[in-house]
Amino acid sequence: MGATPKVGSEDLLAMILSQLDDDKAEEVVQIDLRGRSAFADFMIVCAGRASRQVASIAEKLAEKLKADAGVLCKTEGKDQGDWVLIDAGDVIVHVFRP
Repeated sequence: MGATPKVGSEDLLAMILSQLDDDKAEEVVQIDLRGRSAFADFMIVCAGRASRQVASIAEKLAEKLKADAGVLCKTEGKDQGDWVLIDAGDVIVHVFRP
């Protein structure tokens, strides 16, 4: 899992949603997992129009979280570009290509 964030899960969520908006992620869905899951407080599912955009969204998000919140994210699937999972600790992000 990702490193323990220096910010609360709701602040981390807001930061992620803002970055996804900046990167033109589509069909963003936020799922509140608080009280339902031990591994995360929130899950976000979104789409990118093409493989390159999916990879770019994931890369920029990981860089932003590291720089602004000190969160080291784990990512999976970035090389293929069809989907990427970003584990930011309290928030898990799935980016798919439709």
